[in-house]
Parts: sequence; C-alpha cells; structure tokens
Amino acid sequence: MFSKSKINEPGPKAAEPATSSAPAASASPTVPDYKSSAPKAKPPASVLSSDLHIKGNIKSTGDILIEGQVEGDIRAHLLTIGEGATVKGECLADDVVVNGRIIGRVRGLKVRLTSTARVEGDIIHKTIAIESGAHFEGSVQRQEDPISSTGAPLKSKPAGAASDEPAKS
Repeated sequence: MFSKSKINEPGPKAAEPATSSAPAASASPTVPDYKSSAPKAKPPASVLSSDLHIKGNIKSTGDILIEGQVEGDIRAHLLTIGEGATVKGECLADDVVVNGRIIGRVRGLKVRLTSTARVEGDIIHKTIAIESGAHFEGSVQRQEDPISSTGAPLKSKPAGAASDEPAKS
C-alpha cells in the first residue's frame, strides 16, 4: 500500500519541478501578493484631546476616544466619551461607552453608561448597561439592529400621554 522507499528516495522527478519553477517564481511578483493578503494590525483609537473643540460631524470606521468638546454627529466602531468630554449631537457606534456628557441621541449595539455619565437624549440600543450614579434623562428603546434603522424620532408615547415639552398657552 504505502512504500517508504518512494518518499525517501531522491530522484530526478523531484528535482525537475523545482528547477523549472525557480525561474517562474523569480519572474512573478509573489512577495507583494502575500503581503497584501496578510491581515493588517488594527490601528490605535483616534484621540480628541481635552483642549480640542470641534464643530462638525466625525466619521470613522475605527475607534474614537473623545476627551474634548464636539458639536456635531459622531459615527465610529467603538466610541468612548471621556469624563471631561461633552458631545452635542447624535452618537452612533457599534459600542458606545459614556463617561462624560452627551446631549443628543445615542444609537449603538452595546451602550454603557458609567457612574460618571450624563446623557440628555434618547438611547436606542441592542444591549445597555447603566451603572449606579449615572445621570440619564430621555427614553430608552431596544431594537435588534439600532445602527441600520432609520433616524426617525421615537414615537412610543400614546396620543394622550404627557409630553416632555412645556405646555403652550
């Protein structure tokens, strides 16, 4: 069935393919193809330091750490709001960790409000964690896919329910 002698036996047949393929290997650029198919290392998070004030939207496919002030919408993979940070706008990310202040809607698959968090706005999530001591004013709604759903305002209150807005006279 199996012959040990054929495996260990040197022969011209084994040498011929190596000799004929050597010129072809040196002529073809196989090294760049190998490097381009190798997985790339994940870049570090983009950090917006505490002395930075941004007016405008921010969009990244990577991670963002906000320590400063942002007036605009933010979209990222992982969004971390630092303790001294303030964001006025919508925050949309796969993972949102709030240590600071957000004034606006938060949309994320996983949303976590730490004990130092202050959120004034609605939270749309798949999973949520709110630590003791966090300040939250708004509504919470669970959706299976909060990232890709539309940005329409929440309409979960019945027609006769009380409104957050002051009464007009």
